[in-house]
Amino acid sequence: MSNTYYKPFVITIKDRCRVCYTCVRECPAKAIKIADGQAEVIPDRCIGCGNCVRVCSQRAKQAVSSVEPVHELLAQHSDVTAIIAPSFAAEFADMGYEWFVGMVKALGFKYVNDVAFGADLVAERVNELVKLSKQERYISTACPAVFGYVKRYHPDLIESLMPIVSPMIASARALRKIRGEAIKIVFIGPCIAKKAEACSEEVSGEVDEVLTFDELRQMFQQANLEPDHITPCDFDPPYGYKGALFPLNRGLLQSAGIDEDLIDGGILSASGRTNFINAIMEFSSGEANAKFLDVLCCDGCIMGPGMTTSAGPLRKRALVSRYVRRMMEMRDKETWSYYATQFADLDLSRKFLSYDRRMEKPGEAAIREIMERLGKFEQKDELNCGACGYETCRAHAIAIFQGLAEQEMCLPYAIEQLHHTVGELAVSNTELASTREALIQSEKMASMGQLSAGIAHEINNPLGVVLMYAHLLLEDSEPDSEDREDLQMIADYADRAKKIVSGLLNFARQHEVDLKPVNVPKLIQEHLRSMQIQSAITVRIDDKMVDPVAD
Repeated sequence: MSNTYYKPFVITIKDRCRVCYTCVRECPAKAIKIADGQAEVIPDRCIGCGNCVRVCSQRAKQAVSSVEPVHELLAQHSDVTAIIAPSFAAEFADMGYEWFVGMVKALGFKYVNDVAFGADLVAERVNELVKLSKQERYISTACPAVFGYVKRYHPDLIESLMPIVSPMIASARALRKIRGEAIKIVFIGPCIAKKAEACSEEVSGEVDEVLTFDELRQMFQQANLEPDHITPCDFDPPYGYKGALFPLNRGLLQSAGIDEDLIDGGILSASGRTNFINAIMEFSSGEANAKFLDVLCCDGCIMGPGMTTSAGPLRKRALVSRYVRRMMEMRDKETWSYYATQFADLDLSRKFLSYDRRMEKPGEAAIREIMERLGKFEQKDELNCGACGYETCRAHAIAIFQGLAEQEMCLPYAIEQLHHTVGELAVSNTELASTREALIQSEKMASMGQLSAGIAHEINNPLGVVLMYAHLLLEDSEPDSEDREDLQMIADYADRAKKIVSGLLNFARQHEVDLKPVNVPKLIQEHLRSMQIQSAITVRIDDKMVDPVAD
C-alpha cells in the first residue's frame, strides 16, 4: 500500500448524498466538510473510524475498495498469507470456522492465520509494560482509529501512546520471522482504519493490503464460493489463545491479565464514538488519573464498519466468546507456549509521529458575528437542536469559521429564511396579480379604443355630410324664415356629434410627440396658399429670420 497520510480511505458518492448531516454528527474527528450542499470527507483529518460509512442509509459514504489490489497480489505471488481478525466469528457465524478458513484458502491464499496469536503476544507485552511502569501513563494502541485521533488532535499525548504494535502488525512480524521477509500479507477484519494503519509511515510495508469482511464477502461472491463445496481446514500455526478476546470491549485487559479495579481506578476502559474522545480529553487534563487507559473507537471491533451482519452487539459478543472457548478447549496450551517462547525476543515496539491537524479557533467576536448571522442574538436563541450535525450552535459557528460547515445547515435559520422567502414571494405574487389586472384592463381599453376608432370613422362621414348641408341650407335661408331655427338646431347638434366622434378618435389614437426642425416661413407660405383670402384683406409677411430652420 502507498505510504501517504493523504490517501482517502472513505469517499462520497455524490449522487447518493442527501445532505442529512448524519455523517457530520457521527464523525468524531469532524473530518466531514459541507461544501455547496455536499458532504465530503477530508482525507488528512479522517481517522478511518468508518462511522460515516456505518450510519449512511443511502450508502453515499463508502470505504475505498482493496478487492482489486488483493486480486493482483494473488495473481502475482504464490505465497500470500491472509491474517484474520478474531471478530470473524461474529461475522461468519453461519459456517464453522474450518469452512471459513477453507473458503479463504480457495481464493488463492497459501496460508491463513488467526490474528489472535499476534494479540496474545501484544497482551503479554502490555502486561509487562503496565506492571513495570511506575510514573508513566499509557493509552492502549490496539485501535488504529484511537491513535490516529491522538496523533491529529492531541499530539501532546504522543508520548502516552503505548509503544507497542497492534495485533495486526505483531502477527505480520511473527509470520515474517518464520516464513521470511518476502512473504505478502493481507489483513482481513472489520476495520477501515486498519487500511490507514497499514500504509502509515511508522509501519509501512509490514502489511501489504487490508480487506474488510464486507470486501471478503464480495470476493467470495465473485468466485462463487459456498461452504457446502469447500474442504474445511484449520488455521495455519501459530495458533491463537485468549488474544481472540481483543475484538470485545475490555478484551485486551482480560487477555493481558489486567484487572480493571474500580476502587483503585488505575485502569480505565472506554469505547464508542463519544466515550473514547471524552476519555482521552479527561486523560489529557488529568481528570482521569489512570495509569492505563484502554480505549476503542467502536463499541468493540465486533461493531466495526467492515462488518455486514445485522446481529446485535450482545449476539456478536456471545459468538466471539463461544469461539474463544472452543479454541481454548481445542488448542494444546503447551504448543501455544512453545510458539510464544519462540517469539519472546520479537520486536513489538513502534513509534508514533505527530500529525497535528488541529484548526485555528475563532475569537469570541468572530463567533458572535457568525451567531448573529444565524439569527442567534441571545443565549435563548441557541436551541442546540443538533440538526446541523454539531452538538451546539456554538460548535456549528466555529465549524463555519473553520470552513467545515455552512450557514444553511442550521435548521431554525433555514426555516426562518424560508419564511422570509415565502413572505417575499407572497408580496411579489400580489404585485404580479395587480399588474395582471392592470394589463387586462389595459387590453380592454385598447380594445375599446379600436372599436371606438372604427365606429368614429363610420359615423364621421355621414355627420360631415349632414353638417355641410345644414350650413348650406342656413346660408340660403332668409333670416326671418320659419325653417332657420330648425336648421340651426340640426347644425348645432351635428357639430356636437362631430366633437364627440373627434373625442373618440383622440381616445383611440396613440399620441406621441415627434420633435423635428421646420422651416417656419415656408410653412406659412404653404398655409396661405391653401386659404381663400378675401380681396378686402391684405396679407404681408415680414421675415427677418437668418436661418429659418435653426431659429
